[in-house]
Amino acid sequence: MSNDILIKARDLSVHYPLSGGGLFGPKPVVKATEGVNIDIEKGSFFGLVGESGSGKTTLGRALLKAAPITRGTIEYDDGEASYDVSKLNAAQLKDYRSRSQLIFQDPYAALSPRMTVRDIIAEPLEVMGLTSSREETDERVREIAAKCRLNLEHLRRFPHAFSGGQRQRISIARALVSRPQFVVADESVAALDVSIQADVLNLLKEIQQEMGVTFLFISHDLSVVAHVCDHIAVMYLGRLVETAPTRELFAAPRHPYTKALLSAIPSLDPDDRGKAQKLEGEIPSPTNPPPGCKFQTRCPNAIDKCRVDEPLLEHSSTGHEVACHRWQELMA
Repeated sequence: MSNDILIKARDLSVHYPLSGGGLFGPKPVVKATEGVNIDIEKGSFFGLVGESGSGKTTLGRALLKAAPITRGTIEYDDGEASYDVSKLNAAQLKDYRSRSQLIFQDPYAALSPRMTVRDIIAEPLEVMGLTSSREETDERVREIAAKCRLNLEHLRRFPHAFSGGQRQRISIARALVSRPQFVVADESVAALDVSIQADVLNLLKEIQQEMGVTFLFISHDLSVVAHVCDHIAVMYLGRLVETAPTRELFAAPRHPYTKALLSAIPSLDPDDRGKAQKLEGEIPSPTNPPPGCKFQTRCPNAIDKCRVDEPLLEHSSTGHEVACHRWQELMA
């Protein structure tokens, strides 16, 4: 694996079996992610976008081995250690969890109301045994609290005394106190007001630059992702349909689904309003996806080939990848 790549996933699939089905027939399976190939560079801010139900959260949790991996490999290499995350035993997984953390979406549900902020932030250190004394633990807690704009008085309080933005900074401090190399931020600003979103995003970007942390930032909002991410992957029905550097994706999107997402970004220009591309229908069921291209049931440009052959991600020298049979024709 390249020295610049922190996480390299190949053919990553997460399937959830359902109850029911015929007596002798196969049981239905939810294919939350299917055949995902993704490279996340060290020190990058990698964005993952798509509609609700596209498999973004499942992919993020699979990279942390917090979701059952049905098939595929996840190679992790931080320069000190290199291993396949999908094959870790309990002891190895504990070490990996100290290197990889998760910031939850809901800052209200993610924090225990019975614990002080100090105890919430210190919990990963104590559970993983990363510090040898209470004094060392307190020092680490104060250090990361300051980075997340929390003062000493905040550490004595309980979560109910804080606003949504403050609670999310507590969640960020808890995720970073173990000094991880990789953090999954799962819709971490979706529940916040717009002005607070900007403050939290700027905080995450500052931390990424100061600590060298690699972020996987999951969101359904492309305008939010554009603010902080270096590279973006677009996901649909458990599969990646396009990945590219942020500037290139916004300047020249290639997949019809990406174009539809970009057209839905609100504009302050009155002349641009009402120009969003309308996608007919809902995302197909992940238990019974359509044959061929999974987007063909909603794509205005689908042809017979799209309904039969599933497109694979085509690579380019600029790092722009797209899974569409007609992208070159549609770009002409």
